[in-house]
Amino acid sequence: MSEPDRGTRAEFTVLAEALRPELHRYCARLMGSVIDGEDVVQDTFAKALVALEDLHEAPHLRAWLFKIAHNRALDLLRGRAIRAAEPVEAAENVVDEINLDPLESLMHEEAMHTAVSRFHELPVLQRSAVILKDVLDEPLAEIACLLGITIDAVKGHLARGRARLREINAQSIPLPNRTAPSPAVVRYVTLFNQRDWNGLRALLAEDVKLRQSSHPLRSGAADVGLFFTIYAKCDGIWLVPAWLEGRQVIAVFSAQGDPKPTHLMWLEWSGERISFIRDYRYAPYIVDDAELVF
Repeated sequence: MSEPDRGTRAEFTVLAEALRPELHRYCARLMGSVIDGEDVVQDTFAKALVALEDLHEAPHLRAWLFKIAHNRALDLLRGRAIRAAEPVEAAENVVDEINLDPLESLMHEEAMHTAVSRFHELPVLQRSAVILKDVLDEPLAEIACLLGITIDAVKGHLARGRARLREINAQSIPLPNRTAPSPAVVRYVTLFNQRDWNGLRALLAEDVKLRQSSHPLRSGAADVGLFFTIYAKCDGIWLVPAWLEGRQVIAVFSAQGDPKPTHLMWLEWSGERISFIRDYRYAPYIVDDAELVF
């Protein structure tokens, strides 16, 4: 790799880490899930690193990463057949009055306090426009470039998306059911809080895998077992079972009794053995938007 290539890659690495929380705020709301949003962020950086090798000149990294993330999210939404249908041209000739006055800050406050899952009730273009403008405060011209539509179309999607979001937020939201965690998760949490690292290693399947944000995937019980060795050096950490987006997760606190977790874990099981661990220690921003039920 040449010196310019190394420089571009180094710049990418630094900027990527700085952009992770912002990219996640966009992707989580676009996907309607903080967990799926982080998957998109990880896919984005993986694709960008590969694409960097073939670029003849350094791109504008921020805009480039958002474009990759946006396209990846849309691919996943199409694949799951849950993308709301709204033709791009539907808003091409709709220009709503969007004035730069105190109402803009109110829109920002409303968007920031709207549950991540509720954005998914908007059609994709309205969803993207509202997130990019009211959550991330992107200029209209850059939103138009990212979405591949005109500025007038952005204004139309933004106005209708804002109106729909107000309707959504005016509706009463039932509290999620407080369902007891599974015995398997309770056992894992209990062993962890007792610092029984050998007991935890005994729960690992031989072909278990561990993923931690941008770190390389670990595979096999011996390699993944080192995961607990690292946590053994962290005093006071306390685990609590929780539910997030219909999934059983584990909230990780710096100490028992802390009001807010620092990050999350998510386990997959094969019978009574753990087959996959997703540890979000290096993606603490996920907790900021997570709607946890304990």
